[in-house]
Amino acid sequence: MKMGRVLELLTVFMAVMSSARVSAQSSCTTALISMSPCLNYITGNTTSPSQQCCSQLGNVVRSSPDCLCQALNGGGSQLGINVNQTQALALPRACNVQTPPVSRCNNGGGSTTDSPTDSPNSSGK
Repeated sequence: MKMGRVLELLTVFMAVMSSARVSAQSSCTTALISMSPCLNYITGNTTSPSQQCCSQLGNVVRSSPDCLCQALNGGGSQLGINVNQTQALALPRACNVQTPPVSRCNNGGGSTTDSPTDSPNSSGK
């Protein structure tokens, strides 16, 4: 993927996230923007996530796991980014990062009350 396209996606991502209307969305803006190194992976442009992506995923899981629910519950289309759901759901395993199960996210893009360590989603690599 060319650097110009990456910057374009990042700009769109940041612009949309900074204009979030719901307070829960606003509180996740920084966390989701920090995951911009994962854009190539979740859009299907690479077959494996970068180390920086995995590091940021781990940081978000530790600090704001509820923001991952928000991103999965339709966040991609709201961002104007064509997110490959299969890739997005495979990201924790590809990074060997435990996350709360997707089934614990509510339909409104809200939060989960379980800690990341309660998840069986680790690949055990």
